[in-house]
Amino acid sequence: QPGRPTGTITVINGTSRVIDVVLISECGASTYGLDRLPDNVALASGQRHSFVVSAGCWDVDAGSVGYGEARQRLSVAARGTTEYTVTD
Repeated sequence: QPGRPTGTITVINGTSRVIDVVLISECGASTYGLDRLPDNVALASGQRHSFVVSAGCWDVDAGSVGYGEARQRLSVAARGTTEYTVTD
């Protein structure tokens, strides 16, 4: 959001499957919104991807199409990095 300090969410794939969808929304939003991974990007086991967001509370939903998903609520500090490792 314009004018607000930013931080970073780093999603780490700690699963044995490819993560091909990462949805991120502000806490309290009615939906998770659209996939935040760039086109043609998927996270193989051990890979990570970072997203710059406004500081505050965020809900992250990461998963594999046709297999499953994992959800986590994260608090992101201004100029900080919050890591979320998705596990099997």
